[in-house]
Amino acid sequence: MPIVTDKLLHNNVSRLRLKHLPLLLGLERQRSVSRVAAELNLSQPAVTKALREIEDIFTTPLFTRTRNGLEPTATGAAVLAYARAALADAEALGRELAVIEAGLRGRLRIGAIPYTARAVLDAALAYGMNRSPRLSVLVREGTTDELVDALRQHELDCVIARSFYLAGEDIIEQPLYREEPVLVVPSRAAARLSRGGLDWKRLAELDWVLPPIDTPVRRTINTMFAVAGVAPPLPIVETYSIKPMATLLRSQPQSIMIVPRSVAAELIEPGDAATLPFSLSWDLPPVGVMWRREPQENELVTGLVAALRQAV
Repeated sequence: MPIVTDKLLHNNVSRLRLKHLPLLLGLERQRSVSRVAAELNLSQPAVTKALREIEDIFTTPLFTRTRNGLEPTATGAAVLAYARAALADAEALGRELAVIEAGLRGRLRIGAIPYTARAVLDAALAYGMNRSPRLSVLVREGTTDELVDALRQHELDCVIARSFYLAGEDIIEQPLYREEPVLVVPSRAAARLSRGGLDWKRLAELDWVLPPIDTPVRRTINTMFAVAGVAPPLPIVETYSIKPMATLLRSQPQSIMIVPRSVAAELIEPGDAATLPFSLSWDLPPVGVMWRREPQENELVTGLVAALRQAV
C-alpha cells in the first residue's frame, strides 16, 4: 500500500498538468467522449488517449461507462473536485495579476444573499474602495446554498449568508447580526390592514410576493403560516430581489411580503410602502460571514471580516 501511495504522490507532482483538468471537467459535464471531442475540437481517439494517460497518473479508472454515459468513480469524483478548485484558482490568479498590473492592491470576490443589510454591504464595498491602493471587488448575489457551494469551489473568497453551516474543516464562520421579520404593504393599504389584530387568514388572501420555494426564508415563512393554522399562500410573484419588490409595492395595491427589517427600510424609503404594526418572530439563523480555512491566512479576507464585524 505505501508503494502505491508513493507512486501516486510522485505522479501527481511530476505528471499531472493543468491542461488535463478541462478535459476531465468536460467529460463530467458531457458524459461522452464524442461530445467532449467536439467541444474541445479534438478527435475522439485523442480524447480517449488523454483520458487513459490521466487515469494512468492516478493508477485507477476515473470514469465508468453506464447506460447514461460516463459516470465518475469515487476516485474520479475526488479528482474532479480538485480540478474545479484548481481551475478556479488559476482563473482567480490571472484576474488578480491583471488588476495588480493596473495598479490596484488585488482582487476580492464576495458573495452576498439578497437580504444583506445595507450597512454590511456598504462596509464590504468601502473596505475595497477606501484602501490605498484600492481593491478590485466582485460582488455575486445568490442564495446561501449557491454561495457556500461557490465558496467551496474556490469561485468566491468569502460569503455573507445565513449561518446554516457549522464551522468545520473547510469553512470558518463568524455571525454578524440577527433581524426580525416585518410585513410590508403598499402605503395606501397600510391603514386598512393595520386595523384589528394580526389575522393570518385575511392576509393570506392578498397578493403575496415571496422568495423562491427552495430558500430558507420561504421555508420559514411557510412555517409561520402553518403555526398560525393557515395554509401558506400561493405567491403571485416569487423573487429574492429588492427592485421587483419595490415595483410591485408601487404598482399592485394588494401586494404584501415578509422581509427582514433592514430590507423593509429600503422598501419604504421611497414612500410607496409601509410596514404593518404587528410583532412577528421567526427562527432564521443569523447572517454571518464565511470563508475557506486555508493553510495560509488571506489577509484581505481577514481585513474584510474585521470591517464587517465593526459595521454591525
